Amino acid sequence: MPVKEALRLAEEKQLDLVEIAPVAKPPVCKIMDYGKYKYEQSKKEKEARKKQRIINVKEVKLRPNIEDHDFEVKARNATRFLKDGDKVKATIMFRGREIVHTKLGQQLLKRLAEHVQDFSIIERHPKLEGRNMIMILAPKQEN
Repeated sequence: MPVKEALRLAEEKQLDLVEIAPVAKPPVCKIMDYGKYKYEQSKKEKEARKKQRIINVKEVKLRPNIEDHDFEVKARNATRFLKDGDKVKATIMFRGREIVHTKLGQQLLKRLAEHVQDFSIIERHPKLEGRNMIMILAPKQEN
């Protein structure tokens, strides 16, 4: 229908002519109360924002010669972070001559990954960056 006729109809009903889909051929318009329409749109956007989940990256720092109990505590923390839906960045810090034993660091990160494998997937495999070895674990998606 022509725009002038649509505007006339909208005025008769004391409503507004609102363009719903401007990119469609021809553009789609509706006769409605514009204030009410804006309110409904803002309500939908607010609801969508509420459902979004912000993923944080939590860090667990380890040393190559860590004791078993300390490792268990760190692994428990990593499990808790993953259950909360956060990513975990596992960092092994090498000091002094420890940098020669990078295999120990890889074994430790592998052990951590096995410990939390029920809750996570490896997003980035262990990689040496300077004096730190870093691995990133992401939470498993529940389908």
